Amino acid sequence: MTKFYDALETRSADQRAAEQTRALRAQIEKAKTASGYAAYLADVEPESISSMDYLVNIPVLRKSDLVRAQADHPPFGGLTLKPAARFHHIFQSPGPIYEPGSTDHDWWRMGRFVHAAGIGPEDIVQNCFGYHLTPAGMIFENGARAVGAAVLPAGTGQTELQVTAARDVGCTAYAGTPDYLKVILDKAEEMGVLLNFKKAVVGGGALFPSLRQEYADRGIACLQCYATADLGNIAYESPAMEGMIIDEHVIVEIVTPGTGTPVEHGDVGEVVVTSLNPDYPLIRFATGDLSAVLPGVSPCGRTNMRIKGWMGRADQTTKIKGMFVRPEQVAALVDKHSEIVKARVIAARHGEMDTLTVQIESPGGDDSAYAKTVVEVLKLKGAIEVVAPGSLPKDGLVIEDQRVYE
Repeated sequence: MTKFYDALETRSADQRAAEQTRALRAQIEKAKTASGYAAYLADVEPESISSMDYLVNIPVLRKSDLVRAQADHPPFGGLTLKPAARFHHIFQSPGPIYEPGSTDHDWWRMGRFVHAAGIGPEDIVQNCFGYHLTPAGMIFENGARAVGAAVLPAGTGQTELQVTAARDVGCTAYAGTPDYLKVILDKAEEMGVLLNFKKAVVGGGALFPSLRQEYADRGIACLQCYATADLGNIAYESPAMEGMIIDEHVIVEIVTPGTGTPVEHGDVGEVVVTSLNPDYPLIRFATGDLSAVLPGVSPCGRTNMRIKGWMGRADQTTKIKGMFVRPEQVAALVDKHSEIVKARVIAARHGEMDTLTVQIESPGGDDSAYAKTVVEVLKLKGAIEVVAPGSLPKDGLVIEDQRVYE
């Protein structure tokens, strides 16, 4: 088994940037032919794209945009490059949002992660992701097939049958949520059954260090990935287990929540992904997840950018004094004054009353003007605190809820 999935994983930074810029230019040229992108990319000229930095000129696409587009133009909102009937699967996620799928080789790019976990043609993967309506089961099955492994399509639940099947079939690898593997292992012990799992690939939930260690103590090497139904694999762990390496066929930006503006390198922000999938060209798709870029490259030899993994949700929408306050409103507040670097809304309680404080990073400015803008944009009055540039935490929060609900 080769160490790397393909030569893309060890490209130089310059080579990757040049090749991905060309791929981005081609992807946007294709996307402009899709009816759903007609207005969205109307002002974008592919020939003017000289680097991936051009992406900041394109609006961010959000899940709420997909819901609206799909309601107007079912089932995929006019964002795919072939008719629905030419895809092999159509899935449904909450919203509802419909995602296309294909059994073409490594269509969701999960094979790269499965390979990094050491799974190959000698393995049988017990796939405990769901197969009903949602795509996770097929995403991981597609990845297992890409590396030549056999698949037991177990799905979720019926743990005693899972144990029996794993024993009888001789499964060597597990795919599923991080915690369900422990359920299977504990049930096997209860039944007096010895299982042969040596590898595990997980997603869809947090892999806590204590749980990973428990699997290691049981002789199972467990790695996790970061994937979504819309995009497929975005980033994945290698055996080095130092952050998550970005997949070679997506472009990832980390932006201030509620905006499309990139944060400083290393700061926490919202993960925005441009997929280079030729069938489904999602451009600047906001995942709603928070993460941050890690410096350097992985010790495993893979050279692409790394992120810290999932660090929370970017949708910090909260209700203050009966009014919803959204990250997009905080971004609009910042845009109203050229001298403002960033802002942070803090919701708290005084007695039985909500309080609102707006911290504004600015070299100066007029507090009364800021207060007026807060009322205009947030529709609420609040205390204004002007702080020096660089003072606010770089944790990705633009709305901080300090209220205790217990």
